[in-house]
Amino acid sequence: MHARIPGHRAPLLWIALPLLAGLATGRCGLAPPAAAALPAALAAACVSAAAAARRSSGWGPALILSVFLSGSASYLLHRPAAGAEDGRPPREARLELTLDRLTASPNPRRATGLATIAGGGAPLSGLVGRTVHFSLGVSRGQPPLARSSLVEAEGVLSPLPRRPARGSFEERLALQGIEFTLTRGRLVRVVRPAGAYGGFCERLAARMRSVLGLGLERRPDVAAVYRAMMLGQKQDLSGGQRQLFLRSGTMHLFAINGLHIGIVAVSMHALLALLRVPRGLAAAAVLVVLWLDVDTTGASPSAVRAFLMVALLEAPVLLRLPSSPLSALSAAAVLVALLDPRAVFGASFQMSYGVVAAILTLGLPLGERLGGRFAAYPDLSPARLSRVQRLRAAAHRHFFGALGVGTAATLVGSVTGIEYFGLFAPAGLVANLALAPLAALVIVAGVLSICLGLAGASAASHLLNAGSSVLLRTIQGLIALGLRIPHVWFGAHYRAPWIGPACLAFILVTCLAGYAARWRRERGGFWPPFAAAALALVFGVKFSLNAGQ
Repeated sequence: MHARIPGHRAPLLWIALPLLAGLATGRCGLAPPAAAALPAALAAACVSAAAAARRSSGWGPALILSVFLSGSASYLLHRPAAGAEDGRPPREARLELTLDRLTASPNPRRATGLATIAGGGAPLSGLVGRTVHFSLGVSRGQPPLARSSLVEAEGVLSPLPRRPARGSFEERLALQGIEFTLTRGRLVRVVRPAGAYGGFCERLAARMRSVLGLGLERRPDVAAVYRAMMLGQKQDLSGGQRQLFLRSGTMHLFAINGLHIGIVAVSMHALLALLRVPRGLAAAAVLVVLWLDVDTTGASPSAVRAFLMVALLEAPVLLRLPSSPLSALSAAAVLVALLDPRAVFGASFQMSYGVVAAILTLGLPLGERLGGRFAAYPDLSPARLSRVQRLRAAAHRHFFGALGVGTAATLVGSVTGIEYFGLFAPAGLVANLALAPLAALVIVAGVLSICLGLAGASAASHLLNAGSSVLLRTIQGLIALGLRIPHVWFGAHYRAPWIGPACLAFILVTCLAGYAARWRRERGGFWPPFAAAALALVFGVKFSLNAGQ
């Protein structure tokens, strides 16, 4: 039996894979200078076009070489150059900033986020248009800040190091295209308040936060987890809650990521289908709701990338074209790599896109293969099954489908968890299989609560929040109980910096190769990705064996 997943062809992989490989080569310092790579890429593109016109098979290698060289040159061109301003030490500065993103903070007198430098004194005029991460004190009586506001602030302006330490906060900022930090700052005045749309998003976010708190006033710990899951406000989590979710490998359940966006999209489609909304109009409505969800919750990079992938999946529906999840993933990866090559090397991109790629190419086929091999009633045709038997057979299929998806997600999560969090949680598969359905129910209830609360049905929101509270307390209780088992998590780090990225790349390549070969047994079946991860864990990782006690 062979796992056939409809619509999972992706011609854009001819572009995505060599582009990502070229970017990696540029980051490793192995790429030729951009002045040499770009003409060579153009020549290879011409050769590819000529070969395609002659229907020659040489177009493929030439196209791959052209995209690869373009990727390596793109990384070099987007890498921040050390200029005269960047070489100066940290200094006091007064700047005008256009606020691009605000990070929710439990301290109302402190504002942090990202901004674009819009103006400054004569020595700083060359920095206009550059991106800065700011931390500002806000005095009492000053209006709350909102995105798109133009403010005047002063503080200590520091350029990021050209080569920040791997895994450091500075590296995470650099991978987002940020070049400066403004610390020990204070807000001087608001030069121009937020525009109509920015103000609308801020008011909507505040209203959503209020709706999700209905009935949970006496359980702030549960409300914090609820808002983290629905609004991405992980800063509301206590230190103990954060460690609980990290050590169990379930932190992704409490973020605005692909899981959240996907469940919201499916929920909205189901609701609109019940209302008999035409498919094209439903797709447009879902995209509007998803974007408001993303934008009002801070427009984090992981949320924006998840929205982009869903948008590329919905676009063919609007255009009445065939839809392919793997094509949407490939197109989203190419767009991100073209717009901001440095983002490819961030934790958000690698974890979200890597997990989705593994699920599509490995998880779904594995679940289908297992479901077929261990079918509930293999000797009976579906037409002869009773209602109870059909329900049991469906539950059987869904279990193996969830097992395949969870296994693929855990495979990638284990590798990237060591890379970015210094943790290895072998119990993550069991935890995710048990908790993901409960988390999905919480998200669905949260979506309904927000919709009904915004419509004025506070009593319904109160009831839905109460149900979510029970589920969230169950989730936390199960995680806490599981962590009492010895050695369910370990401190871990790779023995060399290149091992983690190389292992992730090899896993994804073997997933794509296995998917293309239909996971045939003579080609190794489903074992190569797991063998790669096992080798990395055994020979490339140093564990802190006492951490899981």
